[in-house]
Amino acid sequence: MIRVLLADDHHIVRAGLSRMVAEAEGIDVAAEAADGMAALKAVRKERPDVAVIDISMPGLDGLEVVARLRSEFPGLPVLILTMHEEEQYVVRAIEAGAMGYVTKQSAPEQLVEAIRRVHSGGRYLTEEVSEMLALRVARGVDGKSLLDSLSTRELQVLRRLAKGHTNREIAGAYNISIKTVDTYRFRLLKKLNLRNNAELSRFAIQNGLIEP
Repeated sequence: MIRVLLADDHHIVRAGLSRMVAEAEGIDVAAEAADGMAALKAVRKERPDVAVIDISMPGLDGLEVVARLRSEFPGLPVLILTMHEEEQYVVRAIEAGAMGYVTKQSAPEQLVEAIRRVHSGGRYLTEEVSEMLALRVARGVDGKSLLDSLSTRELQVLRRLAKGHTNREIAGAYNISIKTVDTYRFRLLKKLNLRNNAELSRFAIQNGLIEP
């Protein structure tokens, strides 16, 4: 039996995923979590065989959760589940240590197949994601976008600033100082050639980092 952790901040989505996974032969939902810290605690307590993590959650986001899980539980396969198909999310998730990436628009059988594949030691990427990564490699350095110039932490701070989070809230979410958040904000404005948070928000929406 493959024991799975499901982490998603939307109760209805999580309930649907739980039902879908539980109906699959040989798979059981060991625990559920509604935010990043709860996901970490659930893994420590239940020791699941596979963790399915939504990339956009309150508190610690999915990328941060993946990085911490890879550090604390290096043998635990992590599968990213998200609404986003944007290249930046795919790349950052894989760089953080995720073994697979499935969008919420994917068919139920794809999620089940992904869980089984990463549990057996493989990777799971949808055909669309595989093509996206191949095109990224083919483009090389000259084809990189402005987002490629951002570190993962800068990307995370950008998304939170764009959503209207205060510097204090961001500092608390990532356990960094408010001064460090100010530094990240300054770097973002400089790298993206923007002037203020309103322009950061507009940039994030235009590039699919947050919903309008």
